[in-house]
Amino acid sequence: MMTENADKKREQIHLLCMDEMVPKDHLLRIIDKAIDWTFIYDLVKDKYSHDTGRPSMDPVTLIKIPLIQYLYGIKSMRQTVKEIEVNVAYRWFLGLDMTDKVPHFSTFGKNYTRRFKDTDLFEQIFAHILEECYKFKLVDPTEIFVDATHVKARANSRKMQKRIAKEEALFYEDMLKTEINKDRQEHHKKPLKDKDDNNHPPLSGGGTSNEKTIKSSTTDPESGWFRKGEHKHVFAYAVETACDKNGWILGYTVSPGNLHDSRTFKGLYDKIKNIGIKTLVADAGYKTPAIAKLLIDDGVTPLFPYKRPMTKEGFFKKYEYAYDEYYDCYICPNNQVLKYSTTNRDGYREYKSCGNVCENCSYLSQCTESKNHVKLITRHIWENYMEQCEDVRHTLGMKKLYEQRKETIERIFGTAKENHGFRYTQMYGKARMEMKVGLTFACMNLKKLAMMLQKSGRKGCLISTFLSFWANDCCKQRKNGARTTVLAPLCLQS
Repeated sequence: MMTENADKKREQIHLLCMDEMVPKDHLLRIIDKAIDWTFIYDLVKDKYSHDTGRPSMDPVTLIKIPLIQYLYGIKSMRQTVKEIEVNVAYRWFLGLDMTDKVPHFSTFGKNYTRRFKDTDLFEQIFAHILEECYKFKLVDPTEIFVDATHVKARANSRKMQKRIAKEEALFYEDMLKTEINKDRQEHHKKPLKDKDDNNHPPLSGGGTSNEKTIKSSTTDPESGWFRKGEHKHVFAYAVETACDKNGWILGYTVSPGNLHDSRTFKGLYDKIKNIGIKTLVADAGYKTPAIAKLLIDDGVTPLFPYKRPMTKEGFFKKYEYAYDEYYDCYICPNNQVLKYSTTNRDGYREYKSCGNVCENCSYLSQCTESKNHVKLITRHIWENYMEQCEDVRHTLGMKKLYEQRKETIERIFGTAKENHGFRYTQMYGKARMEMKVGLTFACMNLKKLAMMLQKSGRKGCLISTFLSFWANDCCKQRKNGARTTVLAPLCLQS
């Protein structure tokens, strides 16, 4: 018999408790139990007036609103507020009842501009949640995985202008300059003179030698023009992230999308270098002499992948030229010597062959195409650090460790983009992007922590229940005079 009463209960009045309307296993209920949210009051108390003005919105509720947005990957704050209006679990998480008015979607934006802008509040929230993970001894910082991903900026790729930008100084520039002059003196060469931009002729595209012409967005000038492989050319931000082997996010930095990973690495490394790192795993973009030296000098083992030589097909690879450390020269496949010539500004020693000898060499077509028949090979002054990295790569167990990248840092990026709205941002500017990244990664760590605590709580309850039944069974057998031994449960034996 068909029932037709679909609309009869819409206007019924019920006395209900908000807590009873949220399922016991709901994600927000599990997250709410994981940490004490009152820590937010201590972080924002200096940003509110104590005795003047109207009563403000509860700061905990205010911070929880974007947490809901990034936790569920809702595309905008306007849509988030619409979801809160009709979702009982969201209202319960924010501390609102069914009749409370949901804050306007612009409330968080105005509070951010007036109170939270130019502060590290969201980084502190991320750090506090990470500390909670440390308290339960879930984080293992001995093996760290580092990589970067790009998030599309809220900028039209057609609205751009070209401008001249000065190249930022590399973090190792001063140290490299000292090492270069020291190396030149050892080879009886004069120290290099300092660059004088006023004396340098302008480049073909405008500007001097330390300047370059870049594409800048008129909508979001702080983003960077990003292009990689066959990907569409867009303005984006680069988010560099570090995690441990268990997938806990330990740190992050936000940079324009046109900066290479090796340039932005120092900023991230400064944040995490004191957490007890023993091995740092990164892809080929980080395989540079400067990064290798930085890590090895700090006692960190760098693990980089094999990088194929960028030699033309049909020519000798660089490793086919043997380096003689004692005489500081290279030996070519035809047993001819390439002598030291100079050390350039980039920190590379140049070794050159004799053109008169090479002119009649049978391997000339496989060696060089230069008009004067001179073969040039470069060797960085920190090349010994790169050789140590190669030794590490061939160490037993390192190949298996490097393969864990797809299960750790790459999985984090995949989850963030698929489930937490990390493919693009609706924010303008680097500061707001840092807020989005901080809260997104805080949500991911918090979600993982909450689920693990729930599982451990269920397991603890199961063991205690099993233990009580086991104890009662033992007592009954003793009362009956039984002399058989009752084995402990396997979960207790382990």
